[in-house]
Amino acid sequence: MTVANGTTTHNISIVIPVYDGSSTLTALLQEIAGQVTPQHSPLGNSFVVSEVLLVWDGGSQRSADVVRHLDSQYSWVRAIWLSRNYGQHAATLAGMSSTAGEWVVTMDEDGQHDPSYIGQLLDCALSNSTQLVYASPSNGRPHGLFRNASSASARWAFMKLVGDNNIDQFHSFRLMLGEVARGTAAYTGPGVYLDVALSWVVSSSAVTPIPMRNEGHEGSTYSFKKLLAHFGRLVISSGTRPLVYVSVIGFVFFMLGILISLWVLFQRLFADATPQGWTSSFVATLVIGGLILLSLGVIAQYLRTAVNMSLGKPLYVVVEDPLKHFPQISPHEK
Repeated sequence: MTVANGTTTHNISIVIPVYDGSSTLTALLQEIAGQVTPQHSPLGNSFVVSEVLLVWDGGSQRSADVVRHLDSQYSWVRAIWLSRNYGQHAATLAGMSSTAGEWVVTMDEDGQHDPSYIGQLLDCALSNSTQLVYASPSNGRPHGLFRNASSASARWAFMKLVGDNNIDQFHSFRLMLGEVARGTAAYTGPGVYLDVALSWVVSSSAVTPIPMRNEGHEGSTYSFKKLLAHFGRLVISSGTRPLVYVSVIGFVFFMLGILISLWVLFQRLFADATPQGWTSSFVATLVIGGLILLSLGVIAQYLRTAVNMSLGKPLYVVVEDPLKHFPQISPHEK
């Protein structure tokens, strides 16, 4: 933080992962430009945006060209280049690890997060003495019906599987204490959900209602497959509670098998009845076999995460601007 005329001014770094933001980044940075000089939040707290980190996550070449242009246009913009597409969470962590501000704000590239509400996030953090504040959409989530329904179902399933209600707070528009942001980025391994990692290191978090704008481009870069992988990473990185459910399922069906066996034996010895029903046997085999495969799949995901970490798989790799090594790739897609 800086102190001027006896007033504390909080320095804020902004991290924006970039994949396909060529149509939205310029306007978003123009909005942020109004906050690179000292501002006052609604509660009178002084703050200034000291830097904006644009993390190119191996996206379109058009977005890379926009990042280069903004990097040269604004002295407070810094481009970070990843060697390939690692995903939004990895790109966000790469940006967080390179920040220098007292506070760190993460935002999406599509323009749905209004930077004019950064002061409100800061007010919430200072008023509640908390290291982490999430924006809570006051006007609903600006996505399509299918994605909103899928997200709601995923949140419900997560709360039932893991028993953690904090998922309702998770949002990519967030403010963190700089030390927490950089520490989390330094120790988070591959396959770990960013917000889960943050919950490991903060004593408490808060939310503040903020209206969301419509996305600046049509469609979403998240396919159903990516959203499903996103949910799987969230569950796996939240702890080993799902493995307990696997054990419970196995125990329940083991006891059910014993009871059915005893009933069949009773029928055979005392009722002189020969059990019939290939259909029921076939259905039981399918159900139990499916549960076994599902349980093995859950265990395999944990093993996959553990193996990736033991092999030293990097969460991301920061490189120089690809244009320095491959000048023929730009200009492109103009």
